[in-house]
Amino acid sequence: MSAALRPCWHAVAYGGNVGAEPVAVTLLGEALVLWRDGEGALRCFRDRCVHRGTALSLGRVENGQLVCPYHGWRFEGGGRCVHIPQLEDPTRVPPKACVEAFRAVERYGLVWVALEAPRWPLPEVAEFSDPAWHIVRTGPFAWNANASRMLENFTDFGHFPWVHPGLLGDPTKPVIAPYTVETDGAVLRYAYGRPDQKNTESLPVFAAEERKSELRRTRYVIHLPYTLVEHIDWGAADAMVYLFVVQPVADAQAIGYCLVARNYHHEQDASVMQDFEATIFEQDRRIVESQRPVVAPFDPHAEMHLKFDAVALAYRRAMRAHGLG
Repeated sequence: MSAALRPCWHAVAYGGNVGAEPVAVTLLGEALVLWRDGEGALRCFRDRCVHRGTALSLGRVENGQLVCPYHGWRFEGGGRCVHIPQLEDPTRVPPKACVEAFRAVERYGLVWVALEAPRWPLPEVAEFSDPAWHIVRTGPFAWNANASRMLENFTDFGHFPWVHPGLLGDPTKPVIAPYTVETDGAVLRYAYGRPDQKNTESLPVFAAEERKSELRRTRYVIHLPYTLVEHIDWGAADAMVYLFVVQPVADAQAIGYCLVARNYHHEQDASVMQDFEATIFEQDRRIVESQRPVVAPFDPHAEMHLKFDAVALAYRRAMRAHGLG
């Protein structure tokens, strides 16, 4: 699994959390260090000094170079060591004194890393570069769960009335209407209309009631392996866009990054949306962390499926087709 996932883009941090100091992250069981060079560009190294295996994330950034905390070796943005203070001439560095560097880019406020040449490009989300849309960053949400289970939970219609009653669903309206999933290579698309919930007094994150129909319209796009874009509207101008990405830390550890863009409520404090998503994700966490097996079984006969599970079936089929499951 981890070998097949290496040539994919994965979100590993919010860009705003990578500043003047190096930051340790884990991706597919690999310890990595994120840092910014002298121009502020993101860099990603294996978090292990070539000299004595020390975690470079414990070091510091000076003059656009990453400095090892153990012996002061300095590494430039490409991973090459350029200064060894213990040598008579510190600049006469052996050619092998390099750490492995990985691709890292910043987009939509997220840091994305690929451990090998990526098979697919990053998704395009036009609203995130449109000034008419206000973006709220929520999370990150660290779960003791597999990334596949975490992603599938975000796509699951059937759990809303039971896990999120009054916020996302109504137990008196549990029936899932038929819908279809279209698969185009590594991209899945589907749409669904469901009964809307009223805003709660404490967490009024949706459009005002007078601007809403009784139906919440949703359009989803899944980009393999663990990225989802969701568009929500109520039949008028007010709309929301979710960008949800899961970082596969290890087999039973995942971190979710959730950004929400809205073309309304620009005056609302970000904490309202952040509190709403913190509530939703905590309600989900206890459920998903209980699922067994930990990794979603990609054998279609391993779990029972009904028609309303079409998304999960299509997702697992696509993951399997691309060698990811």
